[in-house]
Amino acid sequence: MCDQTFMAATFGPCDSCGKTGPLMNIYIKNEPVNYCSFCVEVMAYRGLQKGETLETLRQESDTLKKKLEEERGKLNDVELHQVAEKIEVVGALSIKTRRVLKGHGNKVLCMDWCKDKRRLVSSSQDGKVIVWDGFTLNKENGVSLPCTWVMACAYAPSGCAVALGDGLDNKCSVIPLSLDKNENLATKKKSVAMHTNYVSGCTFTSSDMQILTSSGDGSCALWDVESGQLLQSFHGHTADVLSLDLSPSETGNTFVSGGCDKKSCVWDMRSGQNIQTFENHESDINCVKYYPSGDAFASASDDATCRLYDLRADREVAIYQKDSIIFGASSVDFSLSGRLLFAGYNDYSINVWDVLKVTRVSILFGHENRISRVCVSPDGTALCSASWDHTLRIWA
Repeated sequence: MCDQTFMAATFGPCDSCGKTGPLMNIYIKNEPVNYCSFCVEVMAYRGLQKGETLETLRQESDTLKKKLEEERGKLNDVELHQVAEKIEVVGALSIKTRRVLKGHGNKVLCMDWCKDKRRLVSSSQDGKVIVWDGFTLNKENGVSLPCTWVMACAYAPSGCAVALGDGLDNKCSVIPLSLDKNENLATKKKSVAMHTNYVSGCTFTSSDMQILTSSGDGSCALWDVESGQLLQSFHGHTADVLSLDLSPSETGNTFVSGGCDKKSCVWDMRSGQNIQTFENHESDINCVKYYPSGDAFASASDDATCRLYDLRADREVAIYQKDSIIFGASSVDFSLSGRLLFAGYNDYSINVWDVLKVTRVSILFGHENRISRVCVSPDGTALCSASWDHTLRIWA
């Protein structure tokens, strides 16, 4: 391409191939063109300089990656568990199942807590979304959707709405909640996001007015809930994006994503730029979660490990693994203090790790199938786990 190139992002038909999807609005010598990511790659290929090929550019990229890893390695002077040697060991944990939520007819794929610390929402392969009262086990609201595989759900910060990521129609929808249990909430469903492949994750930003989504099309996107307009798209993954998490800081403008390309990417929501990338896992990354302070994040992978990355040091600082753990990790979340890391695995168990000592302190048993989600309540007093055994469990 040329020196006078400016890029933004919208949603619509591509000027080159005509396919509808996320577009890059490219202004070349002040002439606007709206191309999809594939057509941009084709145009870039045609614009290669003399002697350049895709293979030579790949080799140059690999060389730069190796240099970056070497620079990171020079800063790797001490391990996290060595720094934490003088810190007291975590005592025995007495965490038990206090509630079992039954009502779904198929695999529970996702859940999220409301900020009121009491209610939670769950979505399932049966096409149902249920809002629960975690104290009484009452089902406050239920929505049956026309398509199954509701792979993602999220509570709005106000507690007045929930977002749903549909796995088969590639949409993310928002449903306002009502106190009237007889009201048909499905008729109030509003589509606010559209990807070209399944929606794997969704989360509201600091308000009810914007929502972040991740998708099997390899991208993440920021949407305006009211108008359904694409505000920013995030391209950098080379395979399905399976998870995302928003920075916990109220003034934070970053989020992290993980996917099938074994990469974790940190993004700036204002510019759409990928500001940090980590490629330490050996298989798909199923879940990413920020540390409570926002200075680090954890990832869970099919390679049977969980890893901790320090954003300030720009490197991996801990690996949570044992030789006896041979099944993939599907989900992670931190305790409110950040001292404990809860990880759900495909062998139906939840392992509790000491984040600083990098040791396992407890194992929670109870589910009868793969754990799909673990999520600590906003006040840190309880942990909820969702499973393919059709149930959710609240641990405390």
